[in-house]
Amino acid sequence: MSKWYPKNGRVIFHVDMNSFYASVEMAFNPELKGKPLAIAGNPEERRGIVVTSSYEARKFGVKTTMPVGEARRLCPNLLVLKPTFERYRTASKEMFKILSEVTELVQPVSIDEGYMDITGCAEQGAPPEIAERIQQKIFTELDLPCSIGIAPNKFLAKMASDMKKPMGITILRKRDLDKKLWPLPIEEMYGVGEKTALKLRKLGVKTIGDLAHHSVLELKQVLGINGERLQNRSNGIDNREVDPDAVHEFKSIGTSTTLPHDTTDETEIRQVLRRLSRKVESRMNNKKVLSRNIQLMIRYYDRKTVTRSKQLHDFIATADELYNAALLQFDTHWNQEPVRLLGITAQDLAEKSEITQQLDLFNYEEYAGKEKLYKAIDDLTEKYGHNPFQKINLPGDSQVTTSFQKDFLDDFKK
Repeated sequence: MSKWYPKNGRVIFHVDMNSFYASVEMAFNPELKGKPLAIAGNPEERRGIVVTSSYEARKFGVKTTMPVGEARRLCPNLLVLKPTFERYRTASKEMFKILSEVTELVQPVSIDEGYMDITGCAEQGAPPEIAERIQQKIFTELDLPCSIGIAPNKFLAKMASDMKKPMGITILRKRDLDKKLWPLPIEEMYGVGEKTALKLRKLGVKTIGDLAHHSVLELKQVLGINGERLQNRSNGIDNREVDPDAVHEFKSIGTSTTLPHDTTDETEIRQVLRRLSRKVESRMNNKKVLSRNIQLMIRYYDRKTVTRSKQLHDFIATADELYNAALLQFDTHWNQEPVRLLGITAQDLAEKSEITQQLDLFNYEEYAGKEKLYKAIDDLTEKYGHNPFQKINLPGDSQVTTSFQKDFLDDFKK
């Protein structure tokens, strides 16, 4: 057993649910099993984007973030369902309960994946045996498939869990890097996005092995400190601990939406920005945070995407403040071309309880004048369980956004 549990090392699992949303729907309705299935926010509209798809659909080329129309062209028999968030939340909670029965060192990182540190679990058996028991229990009790990566650190465990899907268990040791990890294309490395991969390929870095042996000085010149970090990871170096308390951490709160049609109509654009601002305000209120940096994302008709952020003098939290900051960014950076997608992200967050607003001669009256209004709204929100003054989302507003992946962590903390 000592060969599995080194004295000075760790044994880390990365548990990754396979095609999670689609698998949950199949577990709920077994008639969907074996059929090409996709989950999308607005199945009947162009702005509907595939959030996940079954493996049967993936065989036809259906991919995450693909427009529903394109997915249906590739797979004419594709079944497209709207997301049912409560099912996913419930399934996620049950999955993490199973992981927590093995060890307290469980770190959720999204609704369908998490890390486990089983270094102190030698009495439960060898890591492959523990992984198989977890996998089978999740499948038997929840009817959901998952893949598990086993490695000495989080990065290698994450890479290992991606190597065999669905229902795979993969061991990735440092001594196996040259055979299992280094031959992979650089785009398949966790932490390397499209833009980073393009920069690396210009340096002649085509595989993860190329990255592992490239000049660290040149990497840092092109990618900054991230260049050295990525090279360390490619060599199997990752000292991050599995931190159950990381579930409490968040760096930004944002949401985005694809417009029903490309538009240059400023009235329509302002309405979208208003709606996005209300969504961000709601999530900031739930987390009891303020923001001092607002980022706006604009995607044009030709898919060209620009993001611009603005550091603010004071912390803000209301929809009006978020809207005004985002609109200023839009007016400054919009090139008058048709807009396809808009997004607003609140960054540089701080908890309300830790912030003391530095009121000066120019904003004191504004804050003082609204103080009673804010208190009245808070009192009504507490009484009714929601903000009675917040506009109800219009039909079609309910769509999958990346925020759902992060918001589920609030459920896990309860």
